[in-house]
Amino acid sequence: MPAKKKSTASKAKASTKKKTTAKKSVTKPRAKASSGKKMTTKKTTTNKPPAKKMTPAKTVPTKKTSANTTDEPKVRVNKKTPQLVRGMKDIIPKEERYWLAVRNKAQEIAQSYCYSYMETPVVEDVNLFQRSIGKGTDIIEKEMYVFEDRDGSKLALRPELTASAARAYIVNGFMSMPQPVKTWYVGAMFRHDRPQAGRYRQFYQFDCEVMGERDPAIDAELIVVAYNFFRDLGIETEVHVNSIGNVEERQRYIVELTGYLRSKRSYLSEESRARITKNPLRVLDSKDPQDMAVIEEAPQIIDWLSETSKSYFMSVLEYLDELEVPYVLTPTLVRGLDYYTDTVFEFFETATEEEGGTGLALGGGGRYDKLIEQLGSAEEVPACGFGLGLDRAVLVLKKQAERGALKLEASGPTVYFAQLGEQARRRAMALIETLRRDGIMVRHNLAKSALKAQLEIANKHSVTHTVILGQKEVQDGTVIIRDMDSGNQEIVDQRKLTNELRKIVK
Repeated sequence: MPAKKKSTASKAKASTKKKTTAKKSVTKPRAKASSGKKMTTKKTTTNKPPAKKMTPAKTVPTKKTSANTTDEPKVRVNKKTPQLVRGMKDIIPKEERYWLAVRNKAQEIAQSYCYSYMETPVVEDVNLFQRSIGKGTDIIEKEMYVFEDRDGSKLALRPELTASAARAYIVNGFMSMPQPVKTWYVGAMFRHDRPQAGRYRQFYQFDCEVMGERDPAIDAELIVVAYNFFRDLGIETEVHVNSIGNVEERQRYIVELTGYLRSKRSYLSEESRARITKNPLRVLDSKDPQDMAVIEEAPQIIDWLSETSKSYFMSVLEYLDELEVPYVLTPTLVRGLDYYTDTVFEFFETATEEEGGTGLALGGGGRYDKLIEQLGSAEEVPACGFGLGLDRAVLVLKKQAERGALKLEASGPTVYFAQLGEQARRRAMALIETLRRDGIMVRHNLAKSALKAQLEIANKHSVTHTVILGQKEVQDGTVIIRDMDSGNQEIVDQRKLTNELRKIVK
């Protein structure tokens, strides 16, 4: 028995060395690859005769020939490769660790604060957003994707999620549930915006909404949920907060603001000048350097709030102080959507010393006490929520990875399962399935036969251990567990594999 253990371990160790692989193990895959190419060329040559038969269709353009042209792309040689639509992006495997991290963290943090999962359709009636967001906003006038359905109705790809959540509250009878109703969801939004770093025309958000109660503690909790979402990912943020009061207070402020902006019209950018009559609050949200001096001297909305609104806002800040959430009072923060009332907030990446200034905007939210009633509820339903940009969060995580400051744990299984030979492959499939049922996931590639190739894949995934199963181990009912850092190997009974891996995974 000792002699057998020595030969098995030495085989496994020998196969892991980079320059000791036999030529056969290298030449076999090449032979398969070259044979594969020959088969594909044969298939394309057999399609050439039908292509010639289809050529008369060019001279006789009838409905019948156009229907038959569905096969034509298969034989075209010079057809252009399809390209991504402008403003869209693929989420590809090399970004897996970032996207799974933000999605998993969203679920984890929402459930820890007792939010229930909800999902709304990507397509909604266009009137939903026109009534809620406001016709004078950039989203409605410039950015929303609108199309006509076959029955003539106007539909839109959702540009944000709050209006959809408010609609869902009404049509699904959420008012009969215990209040408040706390929901969370992750989904895609669509806006025809100018593509740039972290901004796409299809983008993803993590949203939380609390509907059915008005309380400063709810506003504070939502800010804490968003703050802890970023903090747990290792993203330092600045929380900017303000109050825009109720609808009546805001209208009185808008009159004052409009008069001020008109007196400074010549100093404003062209876009801000256009906003004075359409939506003057949006001027305060401008990032154009030309507008900065005018915005800094603008009247502050806090001076137009009633004592009741001021008291409410102070209570929100007191909760944040108690929870030790750092925040920045920002009088110019208004969140340019019509449905917001009272508390509004935004999150910005804390810029590094090299970057300076304010970091990337990561999301925001606020209270919207009138929206659900405005959309058709029989009574007023106060609510508050936020939307955080996952594309932006992923961008920050990538920047951290580039400068070696990423704090994410490795995503996916930390154990790899390698096999050698046909018998071992069949047995490996059974063992992998048993491990999966026992709650243990292992990386594997059953298409690979050479141990060296499989160990190279294991190294790329940065696994800590590799299970090795060869023909000898199949006969003995054992496996080898290899520590990828030290190179130490241990022979384990296959019946005890689950228990041994549980120790490793922990």
